[in-house]
Amino acid sequence: MAGKVASNSPLLVLAKISTILDAFTFSTPERSLADLRTATGLPASTVQRLVANLVQSGFLDRHGDQFRIGLRMATWAASAFHGLDVGELAQPVLAALRDETGETACLFISTRELRVCVAMAESRHSVRRVIALGEVTPVNVGSSGRVLLAWNDELATRVFEHPLPALTQETIVDVDELRRSLVTVRERGFAYTVGERTSSVSSVAVPVFQHGGSLFGALSLLGPSSRMTPDVVTHLTPSVVAAGARLSQALGSAITAPN
Repeated sequence: MAGKVASNSPLLVLAKISTILDAFTFSTPERSLADLRTATGLPASTVQRLVANLVQSGFLDRHGDQFRIGLRMATWAASAFHGLDVGELAQPVLAALRDETGETACLFISTRELRVCVAMAESRHSVRRVIALGEVTPVNVGSSGRVLLAWNDELATRVFEHPLPALTQETIVDVDELRRSLVTVRERGFAYTVGERTSSVSSVAVPVFQHGGSLFGALSLLGPSSRMTPDVVTHLTPSVVAAGARLSQALGSAITAPN
């Protein structure tokens, strides 16, 4: 019939593939074929055929009867973020902060309910929190996630609609407790967390704004809790705030400090 799109048209196939990939989250990183049928609402034959093709192409990895996002996808994601112009703008600011403090400096942005490292300057200490460009983490976890939620009400609303994933025993998984924490972060203008992403690792983060004054991301300084004690963090926080202001200026924001 004229005007009717064939069920196997490239656009519809891509839409179905996207639906399958969207079914994988941090709270459900692995799914069976039955799980995927339930999550996507697609016919069993369609899910089975597309999943087989995704595994063959490296988009998905298979472990027994379970499937998860393929490592090939992670490699592409890291390359995409590495090519962003913002990485070039952020690198001198992050490197200067790293040289001043001795700890790893990172820039995170949010995508869906995740936070992604898009630029970093790694500490030269032999003992450090190893982080990879393109690394993704649930946005409810750690100081940078706290900043991304505190200055983005729409994102916070979406996150609060689902159970909060925990990566360590220190991760806040109670919605009301996290809400109270975000109020404190807004009042202070920065976030400080201990052991939420990785045990024995502390971090402090501040917001980074872009042209028009909206939130762009979170600039974070992180390192072993043995070095980044509360007293040390109090001493380092003004340097992190100043770095966030410099990066906000570089991104064309008239707002350089939290409000």
